[in-house]
Amino acid sequence: MLSVNGLRAGYGGAPVIDDISFTMEVGEGVAILGRNGMGKTTLIRAICGLRPPRIERGTVHLGEDITNLSPDRIARVGIGLVPQGRQVFGSLTVAENLSIVPRRDGGTWSIERVYDFFPRLEERADSYARYLSGGEQQMLAIGRALMTDPKVLVMDEPSEGLAPAVLRAIREQLQSLRLMGLTVLVAEQNVDLAIALSDRVLIIGEHGRIVWEGPSRSLVSDPAPIHTHLGL
Repeated sequence: MLSVNGLRAGYGGAPVIDDISFTMEVGEGVAILGRNGMGKTTLIRAICGLRPPRIERGTVHLGEDITNLSPDRIARVGIGLVPQGRQVFGSLTVAENLSIVPRRDGGTWSIERVYDFFPRLEERADSYARYLSGGEQQMLAIGRALMTDPKVLVMDEPSEGLAPAVLRAIREQLQSLRLMGLTVLVAEQNVDLAIALSDRVLIIGEHGRIVWEGPSRSLVSDPAPIHTHLGL
């Protein structure tokens, strides 16, 4: 399904990630872990067509080569992004944020379905996004990505800035998406959330390379890779 092959990307000629390769199957959850500055967000941006970073080498495929497509075309191919910091449109209402995204033909997600999934968003449908709480904005960012009817939901640090109680609620909803069979790629600092949302974990280490890869459940019984590569 999603295939990343030998990806090297960075800023101003300095590579941040190097020789990143992995594949994802339909319905699989993959989590990317790594300390700050190791390249998690750079990898997500490169996959989703956001610039910078500049891709120096390698390819990204999702049924076709999407390496050099624009972000809007990549969204139409089937990647839905929940960006770091949420980046909702503060001057638009909740309903407007959900209605302006590009839709894929034959999509199954509608505003009504998003409201069923996140009832709080329906309650705040006419509120401007800038007045939402952090948790509500994250729900909106996820809902907006779902409106593109993604083949792969890509999330960059979804736990960032959320209170524990809010994070628990959003974690439950994200786990529900996984149970629905949605393919999810998540870059995350919160190890517990990353493991809960994934079948497989990739750890990015020094020089922006994958230093460990394995089943998520193995990190529960043997957290040594977390201690070694994340310092936790």
